[in-house]
Amino acid sequence: MVITSKENETVKHIKKLKDKKYRDESNKYIVEGLKLVKEAMITNSKIETIIICDSCEIDEKYEQKFLYDIAKYNCIYVAEKIFNTLTEVVNSQGIFAVIEKNDKEKIIDYNEDIIVALDSVQDPGNLGTILRTLDSIGIKQVVLSKSCVDPYNSKVVRSTMGAIFRINMIRVDDLVISLKEIKKHKFKIMTTALETDKLIYDVKYEKTVIVIGNEANGVSREVLDMSDTKIKIPMLGQAESLNASVATGIVLYEYVRQKLLH
Repeated sequence: MVITSKENETVKHIKKLKDKKYRDESNKYIVEGLKLVKEAMITNSKIETIIICDSCEIDEKYEQKFLYDIAKYNCIYVAEKIFNTLTEVVNSQGIFAVIEKNDKEKIIDYNEDIIVALDSVQDPGNLGTILRTLDSIGIKQVVLSKSCVDPYNSKVVRSTMGAIFRINMIRVDDLVISLKEIKKHKFKIMTTALETDKLIYDVKYEKTVIVIGNEANGVSREVLDMSDTKIKIPMLGQAESLNASVATGIVLYEYVRQKLLH
């Protein structure tokens, strides 16, 4: 059976998932494309439904085994004109899935060397790239201030390239209060800031919370004031700052470099 009506209840449910409020209420979100659907399956994410465009061509290299695997799930086929009202991708691959949000306990694991906290990161592409960077390093959690962009925004999800399934995203109502609690577990707070002479190479990344700030304003003054260490990335050119996701990658790979030396 192929769904051809935009009044179908499943179609209406999927359309509403484009809205953050409904994503929060339903505890669901959408992933689109062959890679992300496959990653969701590999990581045993809770897949509610897989939606397939009835007349769209699925990439041949996936066709046989992939279509066999997805048949184990609740799959629905929709007409192309309906699918086009649901997709948020220009060149869609004709498949997406509705996933239940990660239901891990939203508590911080204090056994890690470092914890990354994001202070009002607003750009979906930046957040997605940061999550992908954390995944590349093996960091499995991130603390998000309440004012960060929704991590289940479709642009964030796409730019994580599957990292969203492997990282525990701990959203907090008050970042300052949360950082104070983290400090009780013998972590020091490290912030990126321009008003310091200390470079990213001058500090040890042990039991440290690295706070990355907002794209336009950096780390908030309240967080800066409570930080134990302020660091900056050396720049030889004229630019005074870097893109938030680029800066995060540079700082975190100094942590990797130090870890590999020991």
